[in-house]
Amino acid sequence: MPLKTLDHVNVRTANLAPMIAFYRDVMGMESGWRPNFPFDGAWMYLEGKPIVHLVEVPEDPANEAPKLEHFAIGAEDMAGFRATLDAHDVAYTVDPVPGIELVQINLRDPDGNHIHVDFDK
Repeated sequence: MPLKTLDHVNVRTANLAPMIAFYRDVMGMESGWRPNFPFDGAWMYLEGKPIVHLVEVPEDPANEAPKLEHFAIGAEDMAGFRATLDAHDVAYTVDPVPGIELVQINLRDPDGNHIHVDFDK
């Protein structure tokens, strides 16, 4: 049974509405169908696939030293993505990866989770 792909990332949040808005308006995802779980949340879709699962929790989860440091999403149109980040006043850095043809845009969502968006040079 060989592994094939990462299916999704599950993010716990006490700030569901701002997180939905961020993943929709900044990251370009769509909120879509999710099972009728006994807790609130949202599944954020990219090209028809739910890749970020948001789970509402009553208190902000502690993450002084998270074990998952970041998650990454491949993308195209770096100039357009930077324009979206600038329009929403999202802080970010542009970081070429040494030794390979890849540029990362590093940013944080409203809860402080580290995301990098990867672009081919």
